[in-house]
Order: sequence, then C-alpha cells, then structure tokens
Amino acid sequence: MVLNCLLLMAFILLFSIPVKAQVLELEVDANKKFQVIDGFGASDAWRCQFVGANWPTAKKQQMADWLFSQELDANGNPKGIGLSLWRFYISAGTTEQGDDSDIKNEWRRGESFIDAAGNYDWSKQAGQQWFLRKAKDAGVEKYLAFSIAAPTFWSFNQKGYAATKNGQMNLKPIFYEAYASFMVEVLKHFEAEGLPFDYLSPINEPQWDWEKPTQEGTPATNNNIAQLTRLLNAGIEEKKLGAKLVLAEAADLRFLYSEHNKPERSEQIKEFYADTSRKIDTYIKDLSNVIPTVSGHSYFTTWPVQDLIQIRQKLNQELIQNNIDYWQSEFCILEDSKDIGGGQNRDLGIATALYVARVIHADLTLANAKSWQWWTAITIADFKDGLIYLDTGNPEDMYNKTALKTDGEFHDSKLLWALGNYSRFIRPGFQRIAASYNNSKSLEDQYQDLMISAYKNPDTGDQVVVLINYADADQQIKINTSDTKFLHAYETSEDKNLEHRTLSSNHVTLAARSITTLTNTNL
Repeated sequence: MVLNCLLLMAFILLFSIPVKAQVLELEVDANKKFQVIDGFGASDAWRCQFVGANWPTAKKQQMADWLFSQELDANGNPKGIGLSLWRFYISAGTTEQGDDSDIKNEWRRGESFIDAAGNYDWSKQAGQQWFLRKAKDAGVEKYLAFSIAAPTFWSFNQKGYAATKNGQMNLKPIFYEAYASFMVEVLKHFEAEGLPFDYLSPINEPQWDWEKPTQEGTPATNNNIAQLTRLLNAGIEEKKLGAKLVLAEAADLRFLYSEHNKPERSEQIKEFYADTSRKIDTYIKDLSNVIPTVSGHSYFTTWPVQDLIQIRQKLNQELIQNNIDYWQSEFCILEDSKDIGGGQNRDLGIATALYVARVIHADLTLANAKSWQWWTAITIADFKDGLIYLDTGNPEDMYNKTALKTDGEFHDSKLLWALGNYSRFIRPGFQRIAASYNNSKSLEDQYQDLMISAYKNPDTGDQVVVLINYADADQQIKINTSDTKFLHAYETSEDKNLEHRTLSSNHVTLAARSITTLTNTNL
C-alpha cells in the first residue's frame, strides 16, 4: 500500500513539472537574395467614388489615414498600413448611362473622362481623385492606372459589359487607336497635375467573358492585348510620359503558364515574353515601355493548401525559364475553403486576415511576387472583398446603397492590419532574403503552422521579418543572425492591430493565430 502511494506521488510530481516550450530556431541569411519589392497596394474601385466625393471629411480622412499613413502614434503603433502602391480605376462611363447601362448596382458603375464627341471633363471621378491626392500627400510611392473596359460608345454593344463571341475584346476595331489615345491622354493629364502614374494596366481578367451586366468588363484575346499594347507604347513614347505598361492581370494564375481551357487567352508568359515568340503577333517584350513583368490574380488558387503551393511553384518555374518577373495584382476571397468558408459574409476578425496573410506569404516566397495588391480598399458589401467596411449601422437596413452614398458607419478589419504587417514595413526597393527554421514538417504542414519571410533594405542594411503563426497555440522563436538584433515587434491578432512592443532579444513569443513583424529599426 505504501509503495503504491509513493508511486502515485511520483507520477503526480512528474507530470506537474512545467514542460519547457520548444523554441524554434530561425535562420536569416542576408547573403541569399531573391526579388526586389515594387510595392503593396489596393484599388479605389468602385466605392471610393462616393466616399471621396460625398462623405464627411473627418470620416474619409480616417479611411485615408488607415490606408496610406506611415506615421506612428504616441505609443509607437502605426496609424495606418502605409500602402506603397495605389490603383486608380479609369472607368468606362456606365454612370452617365444610368439604368441604360443595365448595371443595376450604382456602386459598380463608373464615370468616364471622355464623351462620345471626344470632349474631356477632368472633374469626373472626383471621389477617386480625392483619394488619389490623399495618397500623394501621405507619401505613397507608386501609382497605377487600370482599365477594365473601353468607353461604352466605342464598344460593340454600347455597354460597359461584353456581348462579344470567341473571347474578342468588346471594342470595335476602328476604335483601338481611340481607346489607346484616351488612356494616354489620362496619363498625360495627371502627370501635368503633379500626379504621374508609374504604371498603366490596360486589360483586366481577359479570360472571363463579362457577358453579365453586373459590372464593367471585357474579354480579350492575347492578340487583342498585344495590338492595344503596341498602340499604347507608341502613344507613351510620343507624349514622352513616364508610365510603364504592365500586363495582363490574368484572372487565374494558371492562365499565365498553361492553356487552362481558354485557348487564345492563356499561356500568357510564353506568348507575350518568350524569346521563342519573337515571330508571333503576341510578342511584346521588346517594346520600350513594357516592363518585363507579368501580372496575375490569385483567385481560385488558394485552397486546398496543396494547390496554393503547387500552382505557385509551377508559375515560378515558367517565370524563371522566361526571365520574367511577377506581380500578384488583385485578390479577395472568392473560393470556398474549410478555414473561412467562401466570400459571402464579411469577416472583420482574424480568420480571414490569417488566410490572406498565408496567400501573401505564398505569392512572395513561392512565386517571388515583386508586388502584392488587394482588390478594393473600401466595400459596402456583405462580402470578404474590402480592407475597410461601410454600413448604415442599422441592423434592419445595413447595406442601403442610397444612404451610403453620403454617410454611414465605417470599420477597419484585421485583414487591413494584416496586410499592414507587410505593406507598412517592406518598402519599394527592399529585397527578400532567405529565412527558414529548424523543423521536419512538410511545406504543406508549415502552411498550417508557422511561416516566415525576411526582407532587407539594401541602402541601410535594415531587416524586416514577417512571421505568421497559423496555429492555435503560442510559439517561441529565436532568430539566429550574426549581424542583426531585432528591436521592435508589431502584432496583429484577435485583440491587436499592428500593436508595437519593444524587444530585449531575438527570442520572441508569437501569439496564437497572429501575424507579427519584427524590425531592427523603428520603421
């Protein structure tokens, strides 16, 4: 009996001793370098048109601060996510058509700077211009103008959506030059206004047919895109403008490197940029104002995790073979997943933020994306498509589109701040460097656990490390680096928004379900 008691006491003592948490050893190697970052961004479509033009100044200024500010508050917390690239939508004039546009939702229509007679009105798109100027005031480094469809009066069906066949662009052939000249004139105007665009993206998701009147949009074959690009290149040269052309905003990353059931609108890396395509009508790599970068959208390639990884690995192989860089230029939640469901029902919490952070990580570290851009900065929808969310505040009528044109409630999201874990600290010109940790887990398992990426400012040597703890428990990490001591941590989690804390060593606790950025200087 005494022996049994002693054994029981020994058992209790053994299992009551605290188990020391495993410390993951992280390695950062600044000598192993990858892509140089061009910027992190979001677009003004379509919601900025009403918010910027009509909402109370204090409210829209707070939204602009959340998006653009690089300032810190008294506690060292970022006031905003410091986007370094802002996407300005050149719309097709469906607003002027009103109900005749067939697009029922006014928040998905847009004004046109030009009318059918060729007259320009630069007072149009006033709300978008308000945000464009606020971005400039805040020091945003890069600006991109993008078009989704040609002005309605040049299209086959006189609409902003398409009714073409075989994937052809909804633009009458006699108006290709007019459309190119229009976009060049937009670039010229804003450059003269002191708001020069660094980039022009003239085509968006050409693989879709855009036959439904839900928004502006047009399909386009690779031949259509190449033809328009040559005209734009000539126009930019003639006007001596600084903007560069970036193509072609593929609707799915697989269209960049495979046919993916869309002949004449796919395999865009090879058709636009491969040296073997020099004699093909689609080759545009040698044009003076085309940057050697292909852009694509991460929609429908993020779940399951195995697909998230493998699609980007295949994309990277094609990029390397053709010596081409890559931008992820649009994303929000469209596909279903076990982690967060689908796009329906807005989520201001950490679940969607973590999901998107993982996509950012995969695009940066597997596809070597030089830029990562969210779809729309502001939304009124009950959907996972915004960084900032608007509603009336009335549970009985939360998404009244008429009332929200002039005022309403506005909310930040964990997704906003999670993007800020990258955009606020990794500035244009920073270079990704090698980062890894000691574990025997597969890449797929790591994507459910801990993800790490690192970046360096080549001018100062400052380093930034971004850590995603996807797991449900805290994790202890220690960064082994011979030349860098990390002094600051910025955490986004269920109860923190890029909250700052000072570090005393490179041994750091990562909160469960969090994104944390470490820096060795106060950025």
